Amino acid sequence: MARRVPPYLFPVLTALSLAALSGCSFPTKPQRPAWRAVAENACLAEKRVQFTAYVQIANEVDGPGICGLTRPLKVTALQNGAVNFNATATLDCPMVAELDAWLVDVVQPAALARFGQSVVQINSMGSYACRGMNAQRGAPLSEHSFGNALDIGGFVLADGREISVVRDWTQGDEQVRDFLAEVHGGSCRHFSTVLSPGSNMFHYNHIHVDLAMHGRGGTRRICKPAPRDVSPPPGQDPLLEARAMDDDTDTGETPPRSAFDVQASRERASVFAAAPMPPPRPNGPRAFAPEGSPKDWDLTSSIGRRR
Repeated sequence: MARRVPPYLFPVLTALSLAALSGCSFPTKPQRPAWRAVAENACLAEKRVQFTAYVQIANEVDGPGICGLTRPLKVTALQNGAVNFNATATLDCPMVAELDAWLVDVVQPAALARFGQSVVQINSMGSYACRGMNAQRGAPLSEHSFGNALDIGGFVLADGREISVVRDWTQGDEQVRDFLAEVHGGSCRHFSTVLSPGSNMFHYNHIHVDLAMHGRGGTRRICKPAPRDVSPPPGQDPLLEARAMDDDTDTGETPPRSAFDVQASRERASVFAAAPMPPPRPNGPRAFAPEGSPKDWDLTSSIGRRR
């Protein structure tokens, strides 16, 4: 026969139960670093990206883990449809805005100068994907896990000619090789991480660009391999002085000068007068104050943290 618990013991048993529960910790869902949502919201508030038939906002991507985007964008083309993607890309707002600016500032001037025609398609090899760096099991999360990166496998010109990174980086003719070198070097002015063939074994066939935060102030850039000298486009003065790269760019050596860089900068205002330009960026690629400790910023970077 079961014994009844005396009423005077109820308070004691209740206190013991609460004490036992207080020693237990219930797992909570990990959170993405706060600066990512801040960057997305600031970009949208500043209207750095215009929503069109080619750029549409989608539902939040939440997980697994801390992977995902608060305000993901589904992108089928940039520059108001002038430059297609070979497949729909899922990216955050800052990446879309920077890709638009990169096309106007770097890619199209180089293509017009070297081939006499524009780029009409970017052949992407990956945008959002919840995975470790370099797709390695157990590695820290890549910027792809937050829609903050794009892998570029090549380009298609207006006449249908395809430029492939894996084939043409070393095997293309001089103008094609130099075009890809111009794209690589110019990318380092727009993105905080640029990894191309020669940077490591994982990037032999594409150019990786992202907007990760590196360094104590979150502004250090990583650009590998170091940009190289290129021949001037046909008919241009090889003695033009080129713009120097940002002093905070990590290339492993002194960045070389590009004869084409300055000339392209002078000409792009007239060449692209009719092209849709992204809204101005008052404080560079990330017009917001990052939150948290700098030691946390590189935890999901696409490249190892500088020691």
